[in-house]
Amino acid sequence: MTTSASIRERIPFIMRDLAARYLPAGDLHQGETALAKIVAEREDPFLVLISTILSQRTRDEMTERASRQLFAKYDTPRALADADPGDLERLIKPVGFYRQKAVQIQKVSRVLLDRYGGDVPATYDELIALPQVGPKTANCVLVYGFGEPRIPTDTHVHRVSNRLGLVRTKTPAATEKRLMRTVSKEYWLHINELFIRFGKDLCRPIGPQCPRCSFTDFCRFYPRTKWGKLVSKTARRAQVHRSRRPSRTHD
Repeated sequence: MTTSASIRERIPFIMRDLAARYLPAGDLHQGETALAKIVAEREDPFLVLISTILSQRTRDEMTERASRQLFAKYDTPRALADADPGDLERLIKPVGFYRQKAVQIQKVSRVLLDRYGGDVPATYDELIALPQVGPKTANCVLVYGFGEPRIPTDTHVHRVSNRLGLVRTKTPAATEKRLMRTVSKEYWLHINELFIRFGKDLCRPIGPQCPRCSFTDFCRFYPRTKWGKLVSKTARRAQVHRSRRPSRTHD
């Protein structure tokens, strides 16, 4: 499958397979990413915003640990804005660049208080104007904080989308734009959760678990794996064997 039509036909199959594997209840509240767990416990866009900032260049398990420690003490814009910076650093130390992030989350909390009365804005343009909020963070807040269909695109979503042939892009930003043109909006809300889970579980950057995957027939990456090479080698041998068979003659 190489045409855009075939890609669009492939997407429902991919989404159904991943939803059955990772979200059997069909609900983001059942997700396993740090953001999904926060949503399941407390549906608060502010907590989603702060957790997403903490998650930048950080493993999911560290984001979850730092978020839990932070929100146990500071879980509102006012509390964070007035917090002791040293205490913030201590609480979020599990994440990478925790000193810089302590400054960032305090700054964004103050901006929310000054501009929006402590509320998190619910539009992409307003979110993107906040300190330390880029496209991925804004889209995460819209998806996990407000339930608005968007496609947050991190390295997992970027890698999986390219491997499965949904896009041919060089950057997550380009992947997001292409996916939004190609994927039906009905699937946007779940792409981030499902592709991240798939990217960590099976479609890993190193050591992918291809024998457990349902998409090897059209995966662009599979032919380069040891399993794909073995399949190709076996097919070539079978073809050579067939070509060497003597043809039958009839009297």
